[in-house]
Amino acid sequence: MQWIAALPMYNIAPALADDWRALLGAVLGRISPWLDARGDTVRIVDPGADLTAFWLRDDVLLSQTCGYPLLHALSGRVQLVATPAFDAPGCERGGYRSVLVAGAQAGASSLEACRGLRAVYNDEDSNSGMNLFRHAVAPLTSGGRFFSSATKSGGHLASLRAIAVERSADVAAIDCVTLAFVRAHRPELAAGIREIGVTASAPALPFIASKRVPKGLVDALAAALSDVIAQDEALAGRLRLRGVLRFTEADYACIDRYEREAIELGYPRLA
Repeated sequence: MQWIAALPMYNIAPALADDWRALLGAVLGRISPWLDARGDTVRIVDPGADLTAFWLRDDVLLSQTCGYPLLHALSGRVQLVATPAFDAPGCERGGYRSVLVAGAQAGASSLEACRGLRAVYNDEDSNSGMNLFRHAVAPLTSGGRFFSSATKSGGHLASLRAIAVERSADVAAIDCVTLAFVRAHRPELAAGIREIGVTASAPALPFIASKRVPKGLVDALAAALSDVIAQDEALAGRLRLRGVLRFTEADYACIDRYEREAIELGYPRLA
């Protein structure tokens, strides 16, 4: 079998992209006896813009996705390998939150004060940028509306740029790990925002594998991730990784609960 692998979720700067590739390379190196024994090969690839299509490929040995597609587009179609434990403000016990941020121009110091402002979110299938944001806003809504507009940006960096640089939006929810990386690597995007709150917590973005990957190899991948993070402290520090946890898909069920709670409050979509 010829496998492919990619870790696409936090490549917000060239140095970080290099570090995630280094992590992936070290993990694949540790499982090379498994691959050699099977006559398999693996290569690190660029997953392209359509991440869902990439994650659903049956030759994906290792990648990382968001918890929302894990429970929706990918449900029953991929295997959960491990969940990263990040070292960033808002991360506890393998979980993470989104940080609610507003532009300096908005003058808002709380989410309640954002009524009638312009929201921006990264994508409909994002837990951090949409689902947790919707859940936070839902108790404040009336008639299913809260913002004057809610615009899709295509990514957290684009949302921050819309708020801090272009000033075409006022408020967003940004994955706290992304925000920590932005503060270190893209300070120009952090300079024009203020933190006004945090969302509920959910399990961090999971590492996944194709359903075709044997269970023993999935376990070996999880062990290799843990070993690399423990043994390369410098790399783990730059990637803000403490280790990995072996969560199950059931541990991610709160993501669907947050969606149901928003819908039950009459707020099925950001608006």
